[in-house]
Amino acid sequence: MSITTEFLRRPFMTGAVAASSRRLAYAMTEGIGLERAGLVVELGPGTGAFTDAILARLAPDARLVAVELNPVLAARLSTTRRDTRLTVVQGTAAELPAAVSEPVDAVVSGLPWTVMPQNRRGHILDAVTEVLAPGGRFTTFAYLHAAWTPPARHLTAELTGRFDRLERSKVVWANLPPAFVHRATQRP
Repeated sequence: MSITTEFLRRPFMTGAVAASSRRLAYAMTEGIGLERAGLVVELGPGTGAFTDAILARLAPDARLVAVELNPVLAARLSTTRRDTRLTVVQGTAAELPAAVSEPVDAVVSGLPWTVMPQNRRGHILDAVTEVLAPGGRFTTFAYLHAAWTPPARHLTAELTGRFDRLERSKVVWANLPPAFVHRATQRP
C-alpha cells in the first residue's frame, strides 16, 4: 500500500500523490524543539514519513498523537509503528481539542492546505491554536510550484495573522515536488 494508491482510491480524503522525502521530513522537524517536547501532535501522517522523523527526535517519555482522516492509512500507521509513545487517532484535524487533554508543545502538519475549502482550513487552524501551549511551534509545508496560487497566499496570510512569528525554510529540492516549510510560533 502506498500514498499514491490511497490518493487514487480516496482523492478527497488523501491529499498527497507521493510520500514526502526524508529530507522534507528532516526540514519539517528541525528547529521546533521536539527534543524538549512532552506532547506533540501530527496532523495527516499518511504513511508515516514525518512520524518517523518526529519519533527519532522525541525524548523517551514524550508522546506523539497522530490524527489521520483516512481510515486505511490510520490503521496501517497503527500496525506498522510499534512505538509506545505513538497514539494514532482516526478522525478529523478540526476535532483536535478532543484528541488531546493538555497543551501541545508542537504540531507538525502534513495536511493539504491549498486544496481544502477556506472555512475547513480556518477550523483546523483554530483547533491548532487552541491546543498549542504558549510559545508552542506549528510546522507545515507547501509545494514550491503552488506558492504563488491564491490558496497558498491565503494560507500564508492566515498563519501570519494567527501566530506571533512565521518563518519559511529554504526550498527542499530533494522532494517530489520541491517544497518549503512554514514554521510558526504561538503567541507567548
